[in-house]
Amino acid sequence: MKIVLMGNPNVGKSAIFSRLTGINVIASNYPGSTIEYKKGFLKIGNEKVEIIDTPGTYSLKSTCKAEEIAVSLLEEADVVINVIDSINLERNLYLTMDILEKRKPIIVVLNMWDDARHKGIQINKEKLEEFLQVPVIPTIGVTGEGIKNLVESFTNPKVVNIKKHTYEEKWVDIGHIIKNVQNLRHRHHTFLESLQDFSVKPLTGIPLAIALFILIFYIIRLIGESIIGFICKPLFEKLYSPLLFQLSNILGENNFFHKILIGKLVEGEINFVESFGLLTTGLFVPFGMILPYIISFYFILGILEDFGYLPRLAVLMDTVMHKIGLHGYTIIPIFLGLGCNVPGILATRILESKKLKFITATLISICIPCTALQSMIIGYFGKYGVFYVILIYMILFVILIILSILLNKITKGFSPELFIEIPPYRLPRISILMKKLWMRVKEFLLEAVTIVLGGILLVNILYNLNIFDYVANFTSPVISKLFGLPKETIIALLMGFLRKDIAVGMLSTYNLSVEQLVVSCVVLSTFFPCIATFIILLKELGIKDMLKSICIMLIVSILTGTILNYVFKAVNLFKTQFIS
Repeated sequence: MKIVLMGNPNVGKSAIFSRLTGINVIASNYPGSTIEYKKGFLKIGNEKVEIIDTPGTYSLKSTCKAEEIAVSLLEEADVVINVIDSINLERNLYLTMDILEKRKPIIVVLNMWDDARHKGIQINKEKLEEFLQVPVIPTIGVTGEGIKNLVESFTNPKVVNIKKHTYEEKWVDIGHIIKNVQNLRHRHHTFLESLQDFSVKPLTGIPLAIALFILIFYIIRLIGESIIGFICKPLFEKLYSPLLFQLSNILGENNFFHKILIGKLVEGEINFVESFGLLTTGLFVPFGMILPYIISFYFILGILEDFGYLPRLAVLMDTVMHKIGLHGYTIIPIFLGLGCNVPGILATRILESKKLKFITATLISICIPCTALQSMIIGYFGKYGVFYVILIYMILFVILIILSILLNKITKGFSPELFIEIPPYRLPRISILMKKLWMRVKEFLLEAVTIVLGGILLVNILYNLNIFDYVANFTSPVISKLFGLPKETIIALLMGFLRKDIAVGMLSTYNLSVEQLVVSCVVLSTFFPCIATFIILLKELGIKDMLKSICIMLIVSILTGTILNYVFKAVNLFKTQFIS
């Protein structure tokens, strides 16, 4: 038996799916968290039942890739579980009517049953069953309430033989159903409901968003630096470093394996950033420098997701985003890109037009630094003061605005109006937060550690074969004359194709001025994304649009690096003349 979960975006399908199958699915409080369908299995008696979680869709007339996937999976279903948000019964029932017309065995799930009660919404389940002529099961996905009843109903799905209705007829039927099964009672706004209104009004919402992001920046840095100071540094410096030093003495500094495993000694000591060996920099960067900030960022992101702030941020930003050819919904893929560019670009599947998808994916690849890169920027530039960290983010933000406007003018297509489901604010559950945090951290470690070690091994081999000398000499006109950087920095820039965070770590070995470091980091951010992002770009955009995106990346990185170099030179010249 194949059971397919269908419903509008943000009705809790992933939470229901996770309860049914035990699969570790990230269920977030914003639309579009399920981009690709997921499969799991449930054993009922001796039968193994296949469960499929589909992307959210408002009807069976698909308007984007995510909805196309959902509709195609419906055709394969033996049973359809139609998950409905109990708070928005009227809107959700349109999809229910569409599914009923397909004459598939269907079970209707009234999810978020507790939120409906809290809002004074009373739904007569028995009457709704009479009107729809199918089983109706109330559930609370995040707690598991009602899941047992849902599983028991799998043996009794019903097919309703109804004729096809026109669009207008469906809404007439839905209005009749709502009038008879749903009652509203008066209740006073709670604090969270007042905060919901407060956070979407421009006069109050914009200052709140600015204050929130400043607070998030400091919290992420506080948590990250605390983990580094109290856990990572003691482990590496006091426990791990003596073991490596013994291995270094055994191998001998000029030994080939010493160069690969330990790297170079700095003033006779192991330097976890500059030694650049597999067992030194290869392990310290992902675990000692990046992981603490990964943990802090994803913890904060999880709170924002589950609390329900991101959709309101989308509504708040919609007017501004439309001026640059996008709409507020694109803020969600962009924000996801701050964690990792890969899920950010995957999230563009929920955008309605090809133009929107291309522009947003390109902007994420060029202007949105992932958490790993941010951790290096924040950690490395922190010693120079917060000004330089803010400067890098401001430069990337200006590039994003200018590039958005230009791409909107030259890219064919349209930018539709914002249509997004806004969930109520909900207090996050710590168990779900920790589950999501562990999943994301585990995914980072599985990817990052192997790529970092492989990248460092490759760089060490190429360095010992003197191949980088040829590359540095070939690219020196751009690196030295346009960017004002030592020609050797091309090694770090190329390393960014594997891991940009490692590339930033490599910059510390070149004795660059703080201005040169800013130029390097901005060029590195706008230059080619990591290989994982490239693969996703190819998959999502196709070869033609990916090549267009690559050309834009090259132009932006060269122009930006050159402009910054000459601006810094002009500022330094002015300072020198003014002081003298």
